[in-house]
Amino acid sequence: MSGIVRRLMLRLAAEGVYQPVWSERIGEEWRRNAARLWAIPPDILAAQWAEMNQLFPLASEADLQAYETGLRYSDPKDFHVIAAGLARRARCGLQQPPQVLVATWNLKDFNRSELRRQGLDALNPDRLLSQWWQADAARLHGAIRAVPADYVALGRDPEPLAATLHRERLYRLKALVAHGGLCVPGQAPTQVSGSAGA
Repeated sequence: MSGIVRRLMLRLAAEGVYQPVWSERIGEEWRRNAARLWAIPPDILAAQWAEMNQLFPLASEADLQAYETGLRYSDPKDFHVIAAGLARRARCGLQQPPQVLVATWNLKDFNRSELRRQGLDALNPDRLLSQWWQADAARLHGAIRAVPADYVALGRDPEPLAATLHRERLYRLKALVAHGGLCVPGQAPTQVSGSAGA
């Protein structure tokens, strides 16, 4: 996940839209990929990971090997991601386990039938954010309004919210935001043509 989408997702978690779940291995994979794809120094990524764990101390799951047993149709390199979700469902202590979703752009690596048999599902970030918007758009307004500031914080020149959402492949969310008339201070309302479900 890019720095923009990661920041947006963490803001939504802080606002109680969802509860994040990860493992140390997921963190290692994220740091390795972020360093390779975006040339972020490892010490900065380590500090960001430490901050994430400080902000969400209940997010991390450990001792996941037992939950990888029996998985066979998803990509074996991603069994650990599924296992973190399965561990959260099993260990939540609730009579009715929560819905657990894997948020990933690599849907091809996750067999949806296998996930559903385990009580999980996988969605790309655009579909997930769009579902949350459709369920309660007002809960997402503040987090989405901060996206242009995130873009500038990464050392880039200011641009309209719609342009950033488009660059981040958040096409459905971009359309929903435009149709919902969300205003970002200092920017004209986002305008798009076409269906929000396109």
